[in-house]
Amino acid sequence: MTEKTLTINEIYASIQGESTWAGERCVFVRLTFCDLRCNYCDTEYAFYEGKKQTLSDIVAEVRRFECPLVEITGGEPLLQKNVLSLMTILADAGFTVLLETSGAHDISGVDPRVHRIMDLKTPGSAEVERNRYENIAHLTQRDEVKFVIGSREDYEWSRGQLQQHDLAGRCRAVLFSPIFGRIDPREIVEWILADKLPVRFQLQMHKFIWTPTQRGV
Repeated sequence: MTEKTLTINEIYASIQGESTWAGERCVFVRLTFCDLRCNYCDTEYAFYEGKKQTLSDIVAEVRRFECPLVEITGGEPLLQKNVLSLMTILADAGFTVLLETSGAHDISGVDPRVHRIMDLKTPGSAEVERNRYENIAHLTQRDEVKFVIGSREDYEWSRGQLQQHDLAGRCRAVLFSPIFGRIDPREIVEWILADKLPVRFQLQMHKFIWTPTQRGV
């Protein structure tokens, strides 16, 4: 039987720059392909660049970093169905597995041991119509929801989603993140404080450690 493969853009070790796992050592497995075109995307190189690798080769490469935390990212990882098998193999091997996903694809088939970090795309992304709201029912206390905010409109929309779907009660964390370079982060912090929102504000830590466009970090 032919072994399952995935098209991989890059595999590297760095510091986790976002989510409640920020600051921890992490191995990133970046998959190729994405069917969204968010206007703030910082990984456009993952739309098409990549090479096929077998799942066993991917796991072997991850093991070489000797790091217990692994994030599956993209692109959009859920476009490749074999990613579900990869996440299960990694969880079986004892890794803590994170999945970064746009929220435009069904998350219900993901191994329940995986921590899903799911975007809800704001109006400013130009992809708000792609949100798959059916995913919200599948979120658990292992999961996180991220809003990437570039304006007051984005903030108010995100606040509405937070309240309408009781995301703070449903998830491990709700993340409010500024679009890098588009909005003063202080504005979002002031709005959060004024509204007393039960969210976690975050900056993309890796963009302050390295240059914002540097790859492999």
